Amino acid sequence: MPKIITTIFALIAFQLIFSQNSKIQGVVSDNQDQPVPDVHLIINEQDKGTTTNLEGFYEFDNLNSGQYTIKVTAVGFSPQQINIRLKPNQNKRLNIILEDAEILLQAVEIIGRREKGYNNTVSFSATKSAAPLKEVPTTINFVTKELALDQAAYTVNDVVKNMSGVNQYSFYNDISIRGFRVAGQRNSGNLVNGMRTFTSFWKQQIIPHIERVEVIKGPASALFGNASPGGTINRVTKKPLATSRQSIHTSLGSFNTLRLLGDFTGPMDKEEKLLYRLNIGYETSDGFRDLQFSKNLVVAPSFSFLPSEKTRFNVDLVYQNSKGRLDRGQAVFGNGDLYSTPITKSLSAMNDYLNEISINATVSFQHQFNENLTFNSIYMRSSYDEDLLEHRTSNRFASLADGSFDTEKVAMRVFNRRRNWDNNNFSNYFNFNYDLGNVKNQLLVGYDFFQQELQPGGSQLEARTYLLKNGGATNVYNPNNVQDYVLDANGNPATNVAHFDLTSATANGLRDMSNYIYNTRTYNQYQQHSHGIYLQNQAEIGKLKLLLGLRQEYFTDYLDYNSDSEERVKQSAFLPRIGLVYSATHNINVYGTWVKGYEPQSASDILNPDSGGPFDPLLSELFEFGAKSEWFNNKLSASVAFYHLSQKNTLYNADDPSNPERLEPIGKEVAKGVELDIVGNITSNWSLVAGYAYNDAKITESDDPSEIGRQKPNAPKHTANLWTKYLINQGQLNGLGFGFGYNYVSERFGSLVSSGNPPTEFPAYSIFDAALYYKLNKIQVQLNVNNLFDKTHWVGGYDLLRAFPGAPRNVMLSVGYTF
Repeated sequence: MPKIITTIFALIAFQLIFSQNSKIQGVVSDNQDQPVPDVHLIINEQDKGTTTNLEGFYEFDNLNSGQYTIKVTAVGFSPQQINIRLKPNQNKRLNIILEDAEILLQAVEIIGRREKGYNNTVSFSATKSAAPLKEVPTTINFVTKELALDQAAYTVNDVVKNMSGVNQYSFYNDISIRGFRVAGQRNSGNLVNGMRTFTSFWKQQIIPHIERVEVIKGPASALFGNASPGGTINRVTKKPLATSRQSIHTSLGSFNTLRLLGDFTGPMDKEEKLLYRLNIGYETSDGFRDLQFSKNLVVAPSFSFLPSEKTRFNVDLVYQNSKGRLDRGQAVFGNGDLYSTPITKSLSAMNDYLNEISINATVSFQHQFNENLTFNSIYMRSSYDEDLLEHRTSNRFASLADGSFDTEKVAMRVFNRRRNWDNNNFSNYFNFNYDLGNVKNQLLVGYDFFQQELQPGGSQLEARTYLLKNGGATNVYNPNNVQDYVLDANGNPATNVAHFDLTSATANGLRDMSNYIYNTRTYNQYQQHSHGIYLQNQAEIGKLKLLLGLRQEYFTDYLDYNSDSEERVKQSAFLPRIGLVYSATHNINVYGTWVKGYEPQSASDILNPDSGGPFDPLLSELFEFGAKSEWFNNKLSASVAFYHLSQKNTLYNADDPSNPERLEPIGKEVAKGVELDIVGNITSNWSLVAGYAYNDAKITESDDPSEIGRQKPNAPKHTANLWTKYLINQGQLNGLGFGFGYNYVSERFGSLVSSGNPPTEFPAYSIFDAALYYKLNKIQVQLNVNNLFDKTHWVGGYDLLRAFPGAPRNVMLSVGYTF
């Protein structure tokens, strides 16, 4: 009897062991037979899950025999459920082909982006519809979150080096596109999800919550109203995904840098109708410049509600808190040698600070009435608070009794400022598809409202440089009026704020501010609003696509808003746009575009009584033609663009000794050039980004003949960029990867008029970067070395007192875990 029982148990154990030795494995690919990585597969009955690798391969092992249902989900593809039956000890091969999800419903991005590499094939903001980039008649550059992570980039300034014709103007939130400036604290040139937002000018915009950074080249005024002529920077936030995905990253590096990033997304219900995404980023760093620390926190939750296939909502919130000091740049000795002082030297005092808080809240709604008619509505409210105390240059060296300068000392002043800004955006538009005979058309009809307001209480205390006998202070010493000044023991003008000694090792210490004499400046409440009505029609006639756009914009500025002296200034503009795209082959399109731009002068220039306004608006015009192509089954994109861009009425500092704040307009500036861009994957494990730009940006009309023909400030003639990453995906070195980067920027002038005559020239530079990666299952370790050969360079600058050096060699070690 015991032998019988033993035999029965042995047979049962044998059956159990071998019935659990079944497998399911295969490759997941798209409808072009390309492998799809990061596809999630779940066996419902076993609660087992796995994810495809870079080659699209997956495997389930140790399975019992029986009937199973496999659920397959991936971003950008329609979900599938596959029923399968396993026999004992069976090795089942199951290859899966995914079908593209319908992305063209999204004229507004409600759910996340499908691609996971360097390439991005669809733009929503360039035409306010989901259009393949190849079919958009203008140049659009972009940097995806994958490229930013591979380069350990954390700000917009870090990533613009990957775009042709785009470079830093300074190390603020201050970018040059085709030689024309796009800066913070303006209501043009900076977008979030296609909506105008108010941003800091002083601090670079951080991007841990950003899906991609886009640069839409040229004056996009026909869609966005007032826009910078060089281009518009659009930051697209990360949107929720229907697939659960979580990741955390920690980075440690040079300059006592610590970064923590978290990205969590997925469905909140079984029906996958409510999706969420939460991005959190924290950074603390001392920077390479004296006293220039930064502490940044961003919290960005996003929720998408999909009650039906035709109706979608999204709520997006971004909270940013930044603490640090305002860095006005490197000052050098008056002989003009940029190497005469260390690039680490700043003019800040220990008791300076810059605290900023910005909040963007967006609500998006989309409803598809039928297959031809869709309505989109977006509301965004953004706010920006600035709390500033800074010791800064008076934009000149220290004055001596005879009117000459001590070029080893910098004249200083103090700003203590508080301001609060609010922006409100409301955008509504219909997309309507219709046919006229054999001509397919897509009509866009929309209305935009925008309002910017400086809140009550904005004010500034300014301690100026030199003491006056009447009890006041001034920033300028005039030897012809020496009797008006308090003089020191040497007969030189006595200081209200002590000069900064460039030869001193202790000049950055605490400043005693108790005896400063202050002037008070009140920023009267200000409001600007605009109304825009626009039409755009895209017609498809065989291989030809024609885009026609018209916009009528009405601007109103309220000066001294809500006061007895309130003044209204009204402006209007009619803005046309024409674009053509011709499909030369199945993978090559050629295009041409013409557009006019209009931009009122900035609020800061309007509000400053010392600037010398009022000023005429900025008027611009663009002619551009080029070609776009896609290769290797649309994995690699390449483009070339030729352009002629002009603008009138740009403002520059007048370098007026009696009024450092005075501005003067330039008659006309013209930029002509060519741009080449390549981005994407050559193979599934080899990624590439490369670009080159030639940009001849000059002043062509001016009241000062010496300025005609001069290169525009911080507008290099030549820029080039390269970044490539290769991952080994087989053999003993499987998971090991390498990255290499190169950037070149030719010489540039600083300010049009500056303390140097001619303007200060900043030298050309070449920078090399490198990276090493190792990925093991869900963990990736990477080491980035930026400025590999420790090249001293300047990313931009104004003059000898405000040069902006780039970072020396620095190292960042990062560890990421995806689960």
